[in-house]
Amino acid sequence: MELLSEKHKQLFRQIADAAEEAGQPVYIIGGFVRDYYLKRLDENGGTDIDFVTLGSGVALAKAIAIKLKTNDISIFKNFGTAHIKYREFDLEFVGARRESYQRESRKPVVEDGSLEDDQKRRDFTINALSWSLNSDSYGELHDPFNGMDDLEKGIIRTPLDPEKTFDDDPLRMMRAIRFSAQLNFQIEQGTYEAIKIMASRLQIISKERIIDELNKIILTDKPSNGFSLLFHTGLLNEFFPEMVALHGVKEVNGIRHKDNFWHTLQVLDNICEYTDDLWVRWAAIMHDIAKPPTQRFSEEHGWTFHGHDALGAKMTRRIFRQLGLPMDARMKMIQKLVRLHLRPIALANAEVTDSAIRRLIFEAGDDLPALMMLCRADITSKNDSKVQRYLKNFDYVEKKVKEVEERDRIRNFKTPIDGVEIMEMLKLTPGPAVGKIKDAIQNAILDGEIPNDRDAAIDYMHKIKDKELN
Repeated sequence: MELLSEKHKQLFRQIADAAEEAGQPVYIIGGFVRDYYLKRLDENGGTDIDFVTLGSGVALAKAIAIKLKTNDISIFKNFGTAHIKYREFDLEFVGARRESYQRESRKPVVEDGSLEDDQKRRDFTINALSWSLNSDSYGELHDPFNGMDDLEKGIIRTPLDPEKTFDDDPLRMMRAIRFSAQLNFQIEQGTYEAIKIMASRLQIISKERIIDELNKIILTDKPSNGFSLLFHTGLLNEFFPEMVALHGVKEVNGIRHKDNFWHTLQVLDNICEYTDDLWVRWAAIMHDIAKPPTQRFSEEHGWTFHGHDALGAKMTRRIFRQLGLPMDARMKMIQKLVRLHLRPIALANAEVTDSAIRRLIFEAGDDLPALMMLCRADITSKNDSKVQRYLKNFDYVEKKVKEVEERDRIRNFKTPIDGVEIMEMLKLTPGPAVGKIKDAIQNAILDGEIPNDRDAAIDYMHKIKDKELN
């Protein structure tokens, strides 16, 4: 505890004093202790701290809130826990307990227990580490399962039998992979094999808890490590079979296609170099999701996936609902990126026209930067010279996009005259003809026939009105 900041030392002394006055031994346990030894407290803020006490966690929390002179305390009687918000700290208190489970539920039967009982119920040895805050042993480390050794070796291991641990609470399987991905640790072989055996138990876990762990994996520096473990253990198939369906390579007449599962993970890792936005990373996961149902082979063209962009956008809604992801603007943004992800790459392979660039900018709107990131990340091949050639072409497309956008002000533009004005100027009543004229003006601007200004739009309207009204 020597390397703790002064604010931590002062806080722990106040908690220790309150606990001694209350006659309740108290210990810091779990992630804070783990991250201290991993030197990750600054990275994680060091503000979320769990405490376990011999006795009532609620009673101790009340005493500590008085000592800290704060009223910001929340009590959860059903769980026997209490939470104190103190300055920047989130402090969680629980009484030491032993737990037993029934197979059909991850809700345990709880009894009062010792510190070691409480450490036994922890998910992994590295999360069972605890420090005493008691006067006779202040700062002493309690490590009954050699968690420090696992920290030093970079190992994820359960304190007790892993099959029993995962049978009791199957979410721990997702957490094992999440910690492995976050910390770049290896899952101990027996623990790994137990996940493969117990994978189907994940079905009793709510989709909200699963997606919370999955999103933490997606936000790691190299998410492919976590997804690879999810795939090989069978967990991924339990909640995201559409992604598993991307795996595999078919061959006809010696012609093969790339494995779209591993390609997707490469795109995901690539986009992580550009952004830590969770939802843009989700777009990388979803961009080729419809390739399996659109896969076809012909003698003339080989393997094709025509329409996977449009179908993928439709599948995104169903998959987001299925996984418990937000059905809001974030989902719609991902749908747009999936629908448009082939467009910039197609421009890189062809002669780039200003008209095509304008239409891309208009359709992408404010999501244009994310789309360009996705498309750059999507340039993958085992042939490095091919990748470099595509990237060079894509650099040119990005340059053209920037030039056209600055010149023509197309992003999120609206036609300079609206439907009401068209009706007033041409003395029309509401009807399809108004929409046809408005669309014709919009297309003329996007195609570069007229500039994006009001006078040009009015002149063009009068020029085409007879044709569109007939």
